[in-house]
Amino acid sequence: MTGTDPYVPGHGDASYDVSHYDLELAYKPEGNRLDAETTLRCVAVDELTRLRLDLHRLRVARVSVDGKAPARYTHRNGALAVWLAAPIPAGTEFEVRVKYSGQPAILKSKTLGDAGWEELSDGVIVAAQPHGAPTWFPCNDRPDDKATYDFTVSAPNGYHVAMSGELVGTTARGSSVEWRYRQQAPMATYLATCQIGRYAVIEQDGPVPMRVVAPTDVAGDGFDATFARQPEMMRFFESVFGPYPFTTYTTVITDDDLEIPLESQSLSTFGRNFCADDWDTIRLVAHELAHQWFGNAVTLRRWQDIWLHEGFACYAEWLWSEQSGSESADERARHHHDKLAGKHEDLVLSDPGPELMFDDRVYKRGALTLHALRSEVGSEAFFGLLQSWVKANSGGSVTTEDFVAHCQQETGRSLTGLFDAWLFQTELPDLP
Repeated sequence: MTGTDPYVPGHGDASYDVSHYDLELAYKPEGNRLDAETTLRCVAVDELTRLRLDLHRLRVARVSVDGKAPARYTHRNGALAVWLAAPIPAGTEFEVRVKYSGQPAILKSKTLGDAGWEELSDGVIVAAQPHGAPTWFPCNDRPDDKATYDFTVSAPNGYHVAMSGELVGTTARGSSVEWRYRQQAPMATYLATCQIGRYAVIEQDGPVPMRVVAPTDVAGDGFDATFARQPEMMRFFESVFGPYPFTTYTTVITDDDLEIPLESQSLSTFGRNFCADDWDTIRLVAHELAHQWFGNAVTLRRWQDIWLHEGFACYAEWLWSEQSGSESADERARHHHDKLAGKHEDLVLSDPGPELMFDDRVYKRGALTLHALRSEVGSEAFFGLLQSWVKANSGGSVTTEDFVAHCQQETGRSLTGLFDAWLFQTELPDLP
């Protein structure tokens, strides 16, 4: 069992799927202490005599299957292997419960970087893309295995807990508060997040309930230029991408500065340094919001198809630039095409390799691919393609080949030459 995706080796088990996660977490910021129990509702794809879960660093106290006596298990190098008392036939539903505890920490990788549970100066963020989900809960860490979630998180009084889901309720319990969240839309493991800090809530008037969870002193010109415009951004993106795919949208602004924003389902995380009135900040606020359509609702099946997330979100930046009165999408495209023309042309967009999957050329060439498609089919047909793509695949997992087939079917024309040049060759094509 060496994993299911060569970009993230050692993660995931294709012999079973998870339909639902139920996480019960008790967290103490002082000492970074987590005590937890996670229940996974699963279905066997193959006949099972054992199964593998991903869980890093944390100590396992007990594992049970279908509520029976504790199961035999081993836990080494991030792999929790569970031996079953009797084989589980293919197609059978079953339940796994894991009790565990410890001091969660980010998972480091020379190729993929750092991801997962990270302590702040006073609180926590979870940024799990692409391999950090197992730093805080046992899971089948595959991007194509999407499930629904229930979260119950206990944190000390004075802290706010934000999760990738809808708040169901809170209950005061002595010196702590229990926060309950639910994510009813299918979600990949890496898109689940937990954010804990001393925050206040700013409600926003958007197409769905929108809120900013932030320190009390973030107001100012920088906030007004970026986060205050999110309802306007969402309404614009709905006009070009279709209805917002989730029931709520939350933005967390940490008291700490962060190098980059963090993507998760129905929630985005920024450092307070992103409260700034400049294009490089504004574009990232638009970028993370666009990921709710492209990346979170419609999710890659294989990590090699990361351009289906990042190229689309990057193009959304250029669309917002034009909509907000700045440079047009075509001007942005030609600027970045000129910059790419001066860089090494050794990247295949449809399969860049794990070392280059987050290279800026994936983002920009992905966005340029969409601009070339728009030039080829016309704006009306192009935005129709994007809307039908989201509508047909929301809650599911897709590949580059799926997108090419979708575009050709919807337009009724062959686009093989265009897509071959932009997606499957290293040479940078001319921009139409």
